[in-house]
Amino acid sequence: MPLSARQKGVMAAVVTVAIWTSFIVIARASASHTLTPFDLALCRIVGASMVLLPWGWWLTRGHRGDTGVSFGGFSPLPLRQTVQAGLFGGLLYAVLAYSGFFHAPAAHASVLLPGSLPLWTALLAAVLLGDRITPARALGLACIVAGDLLVGGASLWGAFSGTGGTAWRGDLLFMAAASCWAVYGVLARKFGLDAVRATIGITVFAFCTYVPAFVLLTWLGVLPSRLASAPWGEIAFQTVYQGVGSVVVAGIAFTQMIRHFGPVKSTMLTALVPGLSAMAAVPLLGEPLHWHLLAGLAMVTLGILFGVLAGRRSAAEPASAAPRPLSVGARQ
Repeated sequence: MPLSARQKGVMAAVVTVAIWTSFIVIARASASHTLTPFDLALCRIVGASMVLLPWGWWLTRGHRGDTGVSFGGFSPLPLRQTVQAGLFGGLLYAVLAYSGFFHAPAAHASVLLPGSLPLWTALLAAVLLGDRITPARALGLACIVAGDLLVGGASLWGAFSGTGGTAWRGDLLFMAAASCWAVYGVLARKFGLDAVRATIGITVFAFCTYVPAFVLLTWLGVLPSRLASAPWGEIAFQTVYQGVGSVVVAGIAFTQMIRHFGPVKSTMLTALVPGLSAMAAVPLLGEPLHWHLLAGLAMVTLGILFGVLAGRRSAAEPASAAPRPLSVGARQ
């Protein structure tokens, strides 16, 4: 029996939330295994490239050599768009996010990665696109800032007092990764990119730049890597999950969810990710969930919901523009 539109939408929502949530838990768990964050970024890029590079080559058939196609026909986007979007959404985000997991726990990532994304996106859209921040949205952003300070501020205070370890470094890396993804999202909206072509474009750029640089720098001994000593099973799992799952499957699922539920309801559903991933890290990773983390999660989730409701009431904001900053998955 073929699935109805509603069933497809529900399945897409479940898949999106599950992958975004598990991304945080699995990436944090990977920090205690063999691979380095640079190895994980390589697995993500190579895994996604195995699917998306042939896809891009197929999409550009008959158009290779046109100005709207770049990187030898593998990217269905113009060169400028591929480079700009790929730098922030394909390369910097992966390296910064995976590096953060080696310093800070999953609960911190839950708040500072998906949780702070609406903050950075709204601020960048206001500066670069001229979007108006309504009072209701400003209240939501204030809640997100308060939540980020409850989490990141505690880590910085611990660092200054000598009891915080390196969690503050991870917090800063998570914030930087979220801001990079926000830049990519704003660029995707500015250029009017659809999810599939944007995902292919940023993956092509990341593959053509990161893989050669990784090979050269590891060969010179500049970049640390443990690929040679890692079990093949771990490498295969990370390549499939981080690349195919987090990039390809999550991107397509989110797009399908948007088509059925619309941007407002979809954003409400993805607001579950910070809380679910933080709670899952307690039994799965044995991480403590202190009061300031719970308070930060609550404030960030509340801020996201405020922002969503503000977007629903704002007649000036086109509905089709809302999903652009998130349309290629995440972040994850």
